[in-house]
Amino acid sequence: MTTMPARPAWLITFFAAALLGTTAVAQEPPYDAPPAVAAPTFRVRYDASSREDELTFPVQYTVWIPEGVKTLRCVIVHQHGCGEGSCLSGQTGAFDLHWQALATKHDAALLAPSYEQPQEAECQLWCDPRNGSSQAFQQALADLGKQAGHPELATVPWALWGHSGGGHWCGGMVMLHPERVVAAWLRSGVPLLEADPARPQIKPHSLPEAALAVPMMCNPGTQEGVTVKDGRFAGVWPANENFFRTTRGRGALIGVAVDPLTAHECGNQRYLAIPWLDACLTARLPEHPGEPLRPMPADAAWLAPLLGTQASPHAHFAGLREEAIWLPSEATARMWEDYVRDTEIPDASPPPAPTRVTQKGTTITWSAQADLESGLARFLILRDGEEIASVPDEPQNRFGRPLFQGLQYSDTPTVPLQMMTFTDESPQPGVDHVYRVIAVNTLGLRSAESPPPAPR
Repeated sequence: MTTMPARPAWLITFFAAALLGTTAVAQEPPYDAPPAVAAPTFRVRYDASSREDELTFPVQYTVWIPEGVKTLRCVIVHQHGCGEGSCLSGQTGAFDLHWQALATKHDAALLAPSYEQPQEAECQLWCDPRNGSSQAFQQALADLGKQAGHPELATVPWALWGHSGGGHWCGGMVMLHPERVVAAWLRSGVPLLEADPARPQIKPHSLPEAALAVPMMCNPGTQEGVTVKDGRFAGVWPANENFFRTTRGRGALIGVAVDPLTAHECGNQRYLAIPWLDACLTARLPEHPGEPLRPMPADAAWLAPLLGTQASPHAHFAGLREEAIWLPSEATARMWEDYVRDTEIPDASPPPAPTRVTQKGTTITWSAQADLESGLARFLILRDGEEIASVPDEPQNRFGRPLFQGLQYSDTPTVPLQMMTFTDESPQPGVDHVYRVIAVNTLGLRSAESPPPAPR
């Protein structure tokens, strides 16, 4: 679907070359082959605009709607970072089972953009929302809402997660539209609030009073300037610290969670980001759609010293509160303490049991919802009560805990998407086997067994 006028490829090249002083090239496939969509997943794509005040790059938006939801209460946005690889990773964001579990809990849509940015092009052309991406995003919500039969998608509040340039974008949206934002998680990227001579291409944002009431979390990796002071990403921590001190000094509800294991990759951050967003959504979403967002309850907050590892109730914090990390509740504060120590956040709750097991011959398929706290690592296949296989055989994730869907650099599933299916290659001749499935989360906790396949 194309609703924005097309900007020719030569003009995209011109913009990139003018900003970078290099010879850029227009983007080529594989942007034309994202994962296929079918209800409850929907997609729109817009060509680049020929107007200077609109988006320079083509962009596609994919949204997933929880089954059975009558009226959406929110949209959760999973925003990738800068560069061709990160942009491509956005194509699978709406298919992430763990993020879908958060959306399901709150009757929220899960939306993932994928900007078609050439590798060497200036990222600010999309990650600064004033350069047309805010407008395109809101147009996409309206168009996707019509496709999905949920016109309220155009007006519901936004819960924002962004990596790198996506963090710039999410923070910028807080500055531009604070009344629409439930909360914002800024992984390795924050917006600029003061002009920086070293980065003259970045226009600073103003900090409106309303933005101070929006919960935000800065989440840099320790190797991005905290413990490693040089290298490509060494400037991330100084930018985060400046953003934190500027906003917190004015009373903003902002925290810092330094990932102790990583540089710019996302690592295990989702095991804190998802519960943190869950707490903010629970506190702020209104009881009735269309009502204003509720303020965060002041008496529930916990505080911690910047770069510290222990949190205290707001009333008992001994340091300067205007310089302290803000955390929304005791539960999230305890998880934050575990995360900043080693990212190993405990979880005593097993995942939900798989459902809708079907069988055709010796091939079974099933459905499953991820464990909200710890996601999904794999599924165990039982034949006549005995475990015979794991799907996948060895779950992979070179950035953190092994996951059923794997994990790309910008916290999205790997491609091709892992499917919930298994074929038994060694059945006993003449035996009508009964198969069941068990879900296993990333901490090794097992679900109950699924029901057997429906009668054939």
